[in-house]
This record gives sequence, structure tokens and C-alpha cells, in this order.
Amino acid sequence: MEGHIKSSISGGIATITFFHPQSNSMPGILLRQLAEEITNAGNDTNVKVIVLKSEGEKTFCSGASFDELISIKDLETGKKFFSGFALVINAIRTAPKFVIARVQGKAVGGGVGIACTADYTLAVDSASVKLSELAVGIGPFVVGPPVERKIGTAAFTALTINATEWQTADWAKEKGMYASVFNTIEEMDKAVAELADKLSKSNPEAMEMLKKVFWKGTENWDTLLIERAEMSGKLVLSEFTINAINKFKTKS
Repeated sequence: MEGHIKSSISGGIATITFFHPQSNSMPGILLRQLAEEITNAGNDTNVKVIVLKSEGEKTFCSGASFDELISIKDLETGKKFFSGFALVINAIRTAPKFVIARVQGKAVGGGVGIACTADYTLAVDSASVKLSELAVGIGPFVVGPPVERKIGTAAFTALTINATEWQTADWAKEKGMYASVFNTIEEMDKAVAELADKLSKSNPEAMEMLKKVFWKGTENWDTLLIERAEMSGKLVLSEFTINAINKFKTKS
């Protein structure tokens, strides 16, 4: 299988890394593994904080696998495909530990969803963002709840409607998606390490209680995000979306 998920624990810090050679676009099997690793780290008493990152420099995550998207032929397969990021989002949301995201490059679609779902996200100034779903005939239904929760309805609406335009890392910071933006990966990694170290020495009971406070009102997401996945799964079978995907393939 192309791509991988790696996990390590050191000093109370669990570092979970994902990678796929196609700009860190994530097939369903990797998304399920990623969700499982996040859940396992959250349940591990040796872990006090989780750092989520990807390999490479140019792209943090370009969303779900386009190759897998174009192979969908029935509603159940479509629902399962779009449930991938739902599982990752819910794993981050329900983990009783803070999740720090390290965004070292561009984020698209589901990548924006991860950046917004993490409890604290640090990025470099090249980490621009885009929700491109409408451009291929669907919509950011699954990632919508965490994105809207983090940056607000107006910014989420603008990002959704202007589906072909990148927004800068500074824009993302201004809207609250990124807590801080750094000039270099080295500066960002230093800040990630320092924050993770501080949290690893903080009261785990207090952090678990705070996590529940931060996420109050999202208890229905286990079902909501799967319902959203079904919406996308239905749209991807439509003639309009099939034509849009084929046009996108021709341009690629």
C-alpha cells in the first residue's frame, strides 16, 4: 500500500505522522488507520498530549484521494469514502488529550478540516488553505462543522463558495484556524516542541476537563458527520459531478 501512518511516544508526547506520495492525499484505508492511532494515543495513560503532522514540505494534506473518489459507483461506497475524514475528525474531537497540529504546507479540503479540528494549530507562512469541493461538484459537508466552528460562518461560507482560490496562512490565522504562523519550518517545529513539552507536564485531569469544555455542543457529531458523508456520497454519483470530475482529470 502506498503511504503510511507512523506513531511514536516520548516524554508523554505522542507524535502521529501521516504520508502519501500524492501530496498527502489520503485514501480511506489510511484515514481509518489515522483515526485509530489518534484514538489509541488518547486512551494511552502514558500519553499526555498528541502532535499530529505529515511528511514532506509543500503540502500538509491535499484532502481525500482523488483516485479513490473517481472510482465510486454506488451510494454505500461513496458514503464510506467520505466517512474517512469524519472518523479522523471525531477521533480528534473525542480524544481526552489536546491535539496539536503542525501544518508545514498547503491544506486542501480534508486537510483544512484537520487543521480546524486540532485543538491548537501551528503553521508556516506558506500553509495556504482552500476548500475545493464545490469545484468538482460536491461540497465540504463533512469538514464543514469543524471549519465553521473554528473560523465562523462568514469565513467558512467564503472559503466554500470561492472554491478555486487559495487563502493565505495569514488569512487563516486572522480567522482563528492557525494560532501562530512562522517564517520557517524550523521555527514552527521549535514552537511545537516547546508547547508539547509544557503540556506533557501539565495536569492531565485538568486538560481532559478542558477538552470537554472546548467541545461542548458537538456530541451529535458521531452521527452528523456520517449523515454529511452520505450527502457527498449521493452527489458524487450525479451526472453533473461525474462531468466535473472528468473535466478536472483532463486539466490535471
